[in-house]
Amino acid sequence: MTVATPAPTADFTGSPARVLVCRGCGTEYPLAAQHACWECFGPLEIGYDPAALAQVTREQIAAGPPNIWRYAGLLPAGLDPADRVSLDPGFTPLVRADALAAELGLRAPVWVKDDSANPTHSFKDRVVSVALTAAKRLGFTRFACASTGNLANSVAAHAARAGVPSMVFIPADLEAGKVVTTAVYGGDLVAIDGSYDDVNRLCSELVETEEFEDTAFVNVNVRPYYAEGSRTLGFEVAEQLGWRIPEQVVIPMASGELLTKIDKAFSELVEAGLVEPPAGGWRVFGAQSAGCNPIVTALAAGVDEVTPVKPTGIAKSLNIGDPAAGPYALAAVRRTGGWMAEADDDEIREGIRALARTTGIFAETAGGVTVAALRTLVKEGRLDPAAETVVFNTGDGLKTLDAVAGLVGPTYRVKPSLKGLRAAGVMG
Repeated sequence: MTVATPAPTADFTGSPARVLVCRGCGTEYPLAAQHACWECFGPLEIGYDPAALAQVTREQIAAGPPNIWRYAGLLPAGLDPADRVSLDPGFTPLVRADALAAELGLRAPVWVKDDSANPTHSFKDRVVSVALTAAKRLGFTRFACASTGNLANSVAAHAARAGVPSMVFIPADLEAGKVVTTAVYGGDLVAIDGSYDDVNRLCSELVETEEFEDTAFVNVNVRPYYAEGSRTLGFEVAEQLGWRIPEQVVIPMASGELLTKIDKAFSELVEAGLVEPPAGGWRVFGAQSAGCNPIVTALAAGVDEVTPVKPTGIAKSLNIGDPAAGPYALAAVRRTGGWMAEADDDEIREGIRALARTTGIFAETAGGVTVAALRTLVKEGRLDPAAETVVFNTGDGLKTLDAVAGLVGPTYRVKPSLKGLRAAGVMG
């Protein structure tokens, strides 16, 4: 195994994180602000010390705070509360969805992991907290990101809490709600006339410039730490189910990284002796918008290479046309015997409404994609209707009101009198 000369490093003493390791060729690097392998240009991720992970107990976790930092012993940074850059996200509701299960023809329990309950109302608070805690330890003095909206909200909010300047980059055609809920925190907001992939490419170039050498781009130069925050969703689901891994999970895909990290979390829990795997293992299912479906397309074609697409459609938070973790999402789905499905805009809108009317959870468009994909997977016989299933809602519907604004509204409009109410049929 090749060990390369590292980028500038920081002291992660006490953390179970051991090295950065290339997901492609296996080359190892010391823990640093580095996201790509110098040997094969593959993405880097955190390699942990299995013995350190095995020392974490259920009792230690239960004694921790009601947020992601209860899993500090399983994360690459943040053991010392004073070092954390955090809004304390996590431990969001796991909602039993019996009415949704009945509507879709599922006979076993269905649960919705509702991450709209996080501080900035999306799962991105998890990844940002971990990334910026690592960034602080690495010595960065400004926070930044490329974003389709939710990440921009979270980075701006975390920077405001920490008293650190921020600069976030977004596509200029982003939903108005996500623009406002980023700009309100007072950091710099840069709108780019282009797609998310254009924005991300520009940020990758900025990382290499002298003007931005003090800046942590959470999904570029500190991406290995950022991605690890998604594992907390898997940890929480298992803990909230009484330390059980569900038989099936359905996860929305943009880059594909969320899916891979939840799957990784389940494996780590088993390896650490914190849970027993389901008798038949777990199956991982992915969901994409039909307007941006390169990973689904690759799976259906039986290929390993994900061909980039130009994103369209209303699910803008999932509109990453060149998904970096696409091949790894394919591998996870194939290894576990799962599948993927896509949803067009009308199906997404119906998915949002179905989740709302059966659970009281108002999801953004990504949640609509996931529910619509669940419906398709059941209809096509890909997903076992008799197996316990967890569906992940990653954001709040208040961020994407335009998606359903034209479909819902007052049931009645009446004059302000009993006569008016009776005439309209309100009183039966």
